[in-house]
Amino acid sequence: MSLRNWAKAGWLRPYRPTVDQIASQLALVDRDLKDAGRDLSADWQFNIAYNASLQLCSILLNAEGWRPERALAHYRTLQSLPLILGNDRQDDADFLDTCRSKRNKIEYDAIEQVTDAEAKELADFAKELRTDVLAWLKEKHPELGNW
Repeated sequence: MSLRNWAKAGWLRPYRPTVDQIASQLALVDRDLKDAGRDLSADWQFNIAYNASLQLCSILLNAEGWRPERALAHYRTLQSLPLILGNDRQDDADFLDTCRSKRNKIEYDAIEQVTDAEAKELADFAKELRTDVLAWLKEKHPELGNW
């Protein structure tokens, strides 16, 4: 499957990102990564780290010229990771999908669904993904900023 096939299926729509929009998204990521390390409950640290990871995947998708349709937007944004960075990132997309499910539980259903270790694991993952996304932007889309 490709992003173009996803668009044909109605899951994505074309999008033209600007330098300012990508910079704003990266600023959100940086804020969230900083806040994920604050003295908060594990649930909130996890939620914030999830948001950073989602934004990073969104940056990838946007830079490639796409935006997800509303239905299953988070799921599709996360699942686009291996389509953009390569099939070797499928385990990362699966990890993020598991995090998406946990995040939904802590956001809507119950408290204390994640441990401090899980929150730290997701925050550490997001920091590594940020490095990878910046390197990818520099290589594939230098027109979107000086990273």
